[in-house]
Amino acid sequence: MAVVLGPILKFCGCADGMWTVSALVVWAGEVAPAVTAAVLPGAAADVRPLPVESRRLRTRLHKRAVHTVESWRFAIEQHATREQQVQYIVDGQAFTFVVPARDSAPTCAYTSCNGFSDYKKMKDIPQDPVWNRMHDNHVQRPYHLLLMGGDQIYSDAMWTTTALNDWAAAPNDKKLASKPITKSLQTEIDDFFFGNYLKVWAYPHVARMFATVPTVMMWDDHDIIDGWGSYPDKFQQSPVFKAIYTVARDYFLLFQQHCVAADELPMRLPQQPGFTKAVRFGDYGLLVLDLRSERTPDVVMGQQSWDAAYAWLEAQQDCNHLMIMSSIPVVHPDFSTLEMLLCALPGQQELEDDLKDHWLSRTHQWERLRLIHRLQEWSQRTGGRVTILSGDVHVGAIGAIESSQKEYQGKPITIHQLTSSGVVHPPPPAMALFYLEHVGDKVEQLEGGITTAMYKFPGTAHRYIGARNYLSLEPDRAEDGRSRNRLWANWYVENEAQPYRQAILPLK
Repeated sequence: MAVVLGPILKFCGCADGMWTVSALVVWAGEVAPAVTAAVLPGAAADVRPLPVESRRLRTRLHKRAVHTVESWRFAIEQHATREQQVQYIVDGQAFTFVVPARDSAPTCAYTSCNGFSDYKKMKDIPQDPVWNRMHDNHVQRPYHLLLMGGDQIYSDAMWTTTALNDWAAAPNDKKLASKPITKSLQTEIDDFFFGNYLKVWAYPHVARMFATVPTVMMWDDHDIIDGWGSYPDKFQQSPVFKAIYTVARDYFLLFQQHCVAADELPMRLPQQPGFTKAVRFGDYGLLVLDLRSERTPDVVMGQQSWDAAYAWLEAQQDCNHLMIMSSIPVVHPDFSTLEMLLCALPGQQELEDDLKDHWLSRTHQWERLRLIHRLQEWSQRTGGRVTILSGDVHVGAIGAIESSQKEYQGKPITIHQLTSSGVVHPPPPAMALFYLEHVGDKVEQLEGGITTAMYKFPGTAHRYIGARNYLSLEPDRAEDGRSRNRLWANWYVENEAQPYRQAILPLK
């Protein structure tokens, strides 16, 4: 027996003072690894049951000729006022993760874009600096959750390393032929996705974070194919695209969600075809939007999924701070001019592709405006702060949505957007960053007195971080160990000693 990937931790929710975590392991051989877990000595609570060896807690998720994928689930009773360190052992190797105090806000890291659009760049650009910085910070102040907002893997190499190379080079009329794909090509696509997860997530700098911080993941386009959902319908419905999506979806569920069917996904909202999910931590909430499963050139998320998200939102009347994960930034400059410029430049295809399915696309603007209205109305009614977490665009940034008409107890309602990207993917070219800075001071005027704008980072003259980075979300700590409502956002940037900081203050 040999463990070839993992353990990979996933957060499965918290209720009634129990913090639930799943650990996924991929192993090869005939004998499965042994797994046990316990709160370290001195803690006042127990992992239930101990040791974690019961068959009912072990779930076999996937079996191949050589590899087996299994998961184990731990339920930890949270302490009333302090965090706890949990140790678990996989095949003799010990790992630890930290559970926050009951009803307190977790300390989180947020990342996106864990890879390369052009896989050839992997040979020249080191992948580990930002991950290593995250690990060093985790040692100093442990992260309770690792939020990953999309592109946890990049599937782009599939077009040149499999038989899809011939399909991609064919004329469009042949690409769109209605013939089913061959069994051998289906197998190649399946092998590529499975092998891609095994390769990318086994890198030591990624693996040690996945083994020590429970993850909350939502996919974006590169987890499927670049630009998924924004192609014309004739491509989206082609046999090759359908086959790719089915395989990508299966392995998204397996590796990122630790399940094999959508109805098994922890925290998933009911009565929706996508994977949107949500959870509460005391007076904090987290809503994770699935903006890929139902995406078309005209729709970002289907009506049933929006209804499910808004129903959950309206039920959160006692939430002081709501964080929303949106893989694509809700607030960002209009890229139409930049897109035209990029069309005239060689070698900028990867950024141009990112622009085509942006929230500011004309076909998505009504859906975006409705989301903004609903979030502001909820904040006005409840006094809860809303913060959007986003990635995708390969820069760090602070955006804001404000209204001259909506207030809470005399205070104007501001929704902040914190963008962090990418943890591995290189930043845009210098010309694109120059353009962003020179259009970044424009205020977007929406209906109903609503405006959006990009803020300068405090203490700087610029609005964008043009380097690889990750975001650390750190609640203030009170003397009794429980969190106050103020949240500190810290962008840790490659080759910079000090982080960029922004305080998010409570509305009430």
